[in-house]
Amino acid sequence: MNANSKVSDRIYSYLTATFGEDAAKNYSDFVDENPAKYIRVNERKINRETLSNRLFDTYGIKTEAVTFPSNTLKITDGFDYAGSTLEIAFGFYYMQALTSMLPPLVLFPSSKDLVLDLCSAPGSKTTQIAEMMDNKGVLIVNELEIDRIKALVFNLDKMNFLNYGVLNSRGEILSKYYNSYFDKILVDAPCSGLGIIQKKNEVGKWWSLERVNNLCEIQNKLLVSAVKMLKVGGELVYSTCSLTPEENELIINRILDKYPIDVVPVDMPIKHHKGLAEYQGVKLDKRLKNAIRIFPWEVDSDGFFLVKMKKTDETNATEQTKWKKHFVLTMHRHSDIVIKEKLKVLEEEFGIESEVFSNYKFLLKRNDIYFTSNEWNDNNLGIFHRVGSKFGIIDKNGNIVLHSFAAQILQDSISKNIYDIQNLDELRLYLMGALINNVQLPHGQYAVRFNGYVLGTGVVIKAGLKSRYPRSSRTQTIRIKGQKVQ
Repeated sequence: MNANSKVSDRIYSYLTATFGEDAAKNYSDFVDENPAKYIRVNERKINRETLSNRLFDTYGIKTEAVTFPSNTLKITDGFDYAGSTLEIAFGFYYMQALTSMLPPLVLFPSSKDLVLDLCSAPGSKTTQIAEMMDNKGVLIVNELEIDRIKALVFNLDKMNFLNYGVLNSRGEILSKYYNSYFDKILVDAPCSGLGIIQKKNEVGKWWSLERVNNLCEIQNKLLVSAVKMLKVGGELVYSTCSLTPEENELIINRILDKYPIDVVPVDMPIKHHKGLAEYQGVKLDKRLKNAIRIFPWEVDSDGFFLVKMKKTDETNATEQTKWKKHFVLTMHRHSDIVIKEKLKVLEEEFGIESEVFSNYKFLLKRNDIYFTSNEWNDNNLGIFHRVGSKFGIIDKNGNIVLHSFAAQILQDSISKNIYDIQNLDELRLYLMGALINNVQLPHGQYAVRFNGYVLGTGVVIKAGLKSRYPRSSRTQTIRIKGQKVQ
């Protein structure tokens, strides 16, 4: 082993004992290389070829198409700029390890499913699930750490998803509130990260079997909770970015031994290995051969483990508990009189056809308005940290001030009150939340557009157009043709 390697003696010895000397050496060599970088294209906004061409023409970023997944690009040159493009700031793509995209693809959610992402932040797989559901149906996402929820919501917002509700809870106790409820659940469990050490050097410093065993108890509790929340016939995907059998096969083996769960074979068109049916001389459930382990050096991405399971019979319900409400949140349809008159003003301002709003449900929280998919429903609205995307606020005159995220989502339906940014200087001012001087237009609120894409909203006053670009998004660095615009 290279003395300067990121791989500690503890890890090297563990890998040798578990997978053999060759695997340990391959792992150590791979970790010392720069990992490949991938892009998951948000095909609700742009197709892969158009994005590839735009990245090269505008930023000099070179990419190549990946066979699987089909919406993926591998960055071959210009990676330093890939995290500061206008396109990433507005959710045209998400930078994500290729293997990280696999669990949602195996789960295969649709807009007709009730879906739970149990451990969701920062949102790579959550946004992928929301896209696979076509921004429709019911997606519930959970995250324990409130600071990580900020990153989760930020990513959902910038990619313009609204078919979700966010819970802030310990995943292992959620079965107290949902019993045999979900059609599909993703448990992308917190783990020791042995598959991503090339990206997170700190893993090599603290990794030990003792830390792994502590995580195993959490992983088991999360999975038990998920099994109880799953409907009979429902499907569950368990995944980690770790290679250890302790966090993977041994966890699943405990579940298969105690609960009515079967393992579903998965067709995986990239290099992978079957799950172990024996470990340290102990025979495991033979169905574990249908699990998948991916070694990072064989796919030029993160190491991963995943298994797909199906619930075959009822489980004993955890004692159900009522959740103390965070706040009063009321849901309305487009036809409800309380919201209908306010929407009529927006229809006239932006030239939006009335039936467009019938595709959504609206939620009121004091003067704030959110909107979500028409199918979204939950009997316990008060337990949610947030539902849907920001639609606007009700001003002192009782009218709706349209939020920038709503303008982005509705942009194909907006036909009036549009301001097209003229140059990069105006773009910079808009993204800073500043005033664009000398805009000669009638006063009122406008959708602000650049290169045919709506960036957000603004209001024309006597001095010019005042940006309403969200404050939460102004911290992003954005460059165009090498010029920093934010």
